[in-house]
Amino acid sequence: MTVQPIPHLILKTESGNRYLSLIGNNCWTVGRGDDNNFVLPDRWISRNHAMLQRMENGEFYLIDLGSRNGSFVNGRRVSVPVTLQNGDHLTFGQTDLDFHCPDITSLIGAPVGLDLPEITATATLHVRRYISVLVVDIRDFTGMTRQLDEKILSEVIGTWFRCAGEIIREYGSWVDKYIGDAVMAVWIHGAQAVDHHEMIRIAQALDALHKMTNRLHKEFPLSSPVRIGAGLNTGYAMVGNTGTGDRPDYTALGDTVNAAFRLESSTKQLGLDIAFGETTYEYLAESEFSDNLFKQHIVSLKGYDTDTLTYAGSFQDLDRFLQQVSSHAAEHH
Repeated sequence: MTVQPIPHLILKTESGNRYLSLIGNNCWTVGRGDDNNFVLPDRWISRNHAMLQRMENGEFYLIDLGSRNGSFVNGRRVSVPVTLQNGDHLTFGQTDLDFHCPDITSLIGAPVGLDLPEITATATLHVRRYISVLVVDIRDFTGMTRQLDEKILSEVIGTWFRCAGEIIREYGSWVDKYIGDAVMAVWIHGAQAVDHHEMIRIAQALDALHKMTNRLHKEFPLSSPVRIGAGLNTGYAMVGNTGTGDRPDYTALGDTVNAAFRLESSTKQLGLDIAFGETTYEYLAESEFSDNLFKQHIVSLKGYDTDTLTYAGSFQDLDRFLQQVSSHAAEHH
C-alpha cells in the first residue's frame, strides 16, 4: 500500500500496519483508557499516556502526560514537549509507531483510490476577539534537569502538563500551546466586555495550578516544591479556528499573546510570582480587596519601546484575594 500523503501514525501490528490519521483536530491523546483518541491495548501503557499536538505552523509536538513507563522518540525518553520530524519512531510501553508528516506539496497530485479516510480541508478563519491569555512557566527548570534522574523528571513534568490541562479545562478554557516547560491557555470573552466573575474564575484557575504544582514534591522524590510563575493579559487578538473535530481548535495570535509571555518573564525581574496586565487587573479590581495585595510596577518588556504598567504579587496574595472575594460573596447571598 502507498504511504498516505497526509500526517499520520503507522502502528505495526501482527496483522499488518494500521494507519492513524492526524487530521481533523489539533490534539490527539494516546493511552490505554477508552477516552483517548488512539486507544492502545498495551498493559505497559498508562491510561492517559501521551498527547500529540499540531501547532499553528503545522509542526507536531509530542507531550508525555506523566506516564509511568515513559514516551520515547527514536529511543530517547522525552521529558518536555518535543517537535516531531517526518519518519520519527515513537515508543509507548511495548508499542511502536512511526510518525509521518509529508510536506504539504506532496498532497498535490496524490493518487486517488487509496484506502484512506476522507480528507476534509479546513480553511483557517481568523476573527478579532476579546481574550485573556494565561502563560504559566515552571521555575528553575534547568536546575531540575541537573538534579533529577531522567525517569523522575519525565514523570514530574508529564504529570504537571496533564494536571495543568485538566485544571484549565475545568475552568472553561483549553491549553493552546505546550512550550518546553510552559503552558499557554486562552479564554475567549463576549463582544461587550469581561464580566468580573469571569476574570475571578481565571484567577481561581491560576490558584488551582499553583496548589497542584505545590503538591508534586509530596508525590515524587523532590528535594523542594516545584515553583511556577505566571503572566495574565487581556485584550484583542486574532483568533483562528483550525479544526473540524469536537475539541476547541482555536489558536490566538498577536500583541495580547506576546505581552502575556513578556509579563510572565517580568515576574523574574520583580522577584514575584504573578504579573497582571493593566486591563486584566481592572476587571479583577472591581473587587475592593485587590488594592492592598497587588502592587503597581513599571516594567520594561522585551520587544516593546515603552515601559509597561503591571500589577504583580505572590501566590499568597492571590490566595488571600480569592478568600476575601469568596467571603464577601457569601455575606451578600
